[in-house]
Amino acid sequence: MGTLTYELNENVAVLTIQSPPANALSSTLLKDLDEKLDEIETDNNAKAVLLKGEGKFFSAGADIKEFTSLQNASDYQFLSERGQKLFDRVENFSIPVIAAIHGAALGGGLELAMSCHIRIVTESAKLGLPELTLGIIPGFAGTQRLPRYVGSAKAYEMILSGQPISGTEAAQLGLANHAVGEEEAHEKAMKLATVIAAKSKPTINSVMQLIPYAKTSQFADGVREEAKTFGEIFGSNDAKEGVQAFIEKRKPNFKDK
Repeated sequence: MGTLTYELNENVAVLTIQSPPANALSSTLLKDLDEKLDEIETDNNAKAVLLKGEGKFFSAGADIKEFTSLQNASDYQFLSERGQKLFDRVENFSIPVIAAIHGAALGGGLELAMSCHIRIVTESAKLGLPELTLGIIPGFAGTQRLPRYVGSAKAYEMILSGQPISGTEAAQLGLANHAVGEEEAHEKAMKLATVIAAKSKPTINSVMQLIPYAKTSQFADGVREEAKTFGEIFGSNDAKEGVQAFIEKRKPNFKDK
C-alpha cells in the first residue's frame, strides 16, 4: 500500500513518499500523511517540511484501483472531501511545506503539490491533471487551486485537455518557484528549507498565519461544489469505463454518459 517516512534533519522534517512504482496516493498513504503531520506539529524542533517522492516520481496520482471498491456518488463525494480536508491541512500548516518534484506530479500528486507552500521542480518534470482522460474530474481541489497559480485560461486548457506541462513551463507560469536540472530538486529544496528553518519559529508561524488572508473568500464554496460534482461524476458510465480501461491498460471508449 506504500509508506511515508519521516525524519528530522536539522530542524527540517523530511517526508518521503515510498509507494512504488508511481508513488500512488492510496488511502493508507494519505492516512499516514495525516498522522505524520500530527507528529511534526508536536515536534518543537521542526520549522520547515520537505516533501519528496522516492524513485522515479514525486507522485503520479491517486491509486485508481481503489476507486472500483466505492459504490455510489456519496462514497466518491466522501473520498473527495477527505482528500480536500487533508490537503487543506497541508496548505494551512503552521510551518512551510516545500515540495521537491521530479519525474511527474499528476492528478492527486499535483493537487498535493499545489497544497504545499513552495514547489521546486526539475525542468523535465511533468505536471498535470489528466482526470478527464479517465472520464472523471479532479477531486482534491485541483479545479480551485490550479487557477490560482496559472490563471483561469491556462487552467481550462490543462484540465480540459489533460495534457501535462514541463517543470520549466510550470516555473514560467508561477506554478513552481524554481525549475532546476535533473537530480537537483531535492538539494535545492533542502537548501531553501534549511534557510527557512534557521529563522525564529514564532516569526515563521506568524507569516504562515498572515499570508493566507490574501486568499479569496470563495475558495471554500469552490471546493465544496467540486466534491459534490466529483461524487456525481463517478456514478457515470464513462467514469466506470475510464477507470476500467486504466486498469486494463487500454484506451477508454467514452459514450458521453
